[in-house]
Amino acid sequence: MRPFLERLAVPEGASWATLNRRLDDEIPFQWHHHPEFELTLTLNSRGQRFIGDHIGAYDDGDLVLVGPNLPHSWCSADKVDLARPHVALVMWFLPQWTTPLGGVFTEFRTVAEMLARARTGLKFSEEAAREVRPMIEALFGLGPEERLIELLRVLALLARDPAAEPLASPLALPAAAPERQADRGRVDRVLEHLHRRYAERLSLDALADIAALSPSGLHRLFVRQTGQSVTSYLAKIRIGAACAMLSGGGKPIAVIAADAGYDSLAHFNRQFKAQRGVTPREYRRRFRVGG
Repeated sequence: MRPFLERLAVPEGASWATLNRRLDDEIPFQWHHHPEFELTLTLNSRGQRFIGDHIGAYDDGDLVLVGPNLPHSWCSADKVDLARPHVALVMWFLPQWTTPLGGVFTEFRTVAEMLARARTGLKFSEEAAREVRPMIEALFGLGPEERLIELLRVLALLARDPAAEPLASPLALPAAAPERQADRGRVDRVLEHLHRRYAERLSLDALADIAALSPSGLHRLFVRQTGQSVTSYLAKIRIGAACAMLSGGGKPIAVIAADAGYDSLAHFNRQFKAQRGVTPREYRRRFRVGG
């Protein structure tokens, strides 16, 4: 299954859209893309974030800007406060909407530069996210004119964040040529399956069937599209899932390893340290004391 194209409705009298999403049970994995930029503030939730070929853990106050047509999804593992819902405050605006920024309105040149960098996704620092959080929460209750002005203020402040981190690699950007689009569709079907079934036993033969390719053909295409092998990508998903479980609960590490798809605790420990530079136990301890 390819990431589905999400069609967004812009309210009458507005040039961009918002969504105050509140979910009691979970934020489900929904691999999708759309032609708009998306700025998302996630509250009272922790889990995994998938942006293009980026896989990482998120926590309360996570603030990310996603570029046009870049596939993405969040997938929750737990709430911070169990009595309250998961919250995603989402803002969408078209690339055409931003054309005057840095051009006609030269005062917003830094915003235009930030949006160019956001085509592969940007995660903002905790400090920047804390600064704009009350502004984002407030703008959802404003009228159209005030809401637009407040969004521009938010973007201007975020453009000054020196610690904003790029997320996906350039390889994750949508391809333009029809033949590359067809190839991307094959890889996206495999990515969808990997993200949904990472904890199961997955064979290259079965994944190749999903892509309608031979195993060697899938390997070559996957490396060309993502810059890494299927095995390496699957390991990143599994370790990302383990990070979310380590940071969001008290399960024993052996149980977390099994839930992430590892039959061998020793193999899990080796892969975890190779990717994160610390053991699972050290990761949990550092996360709980704030790094």
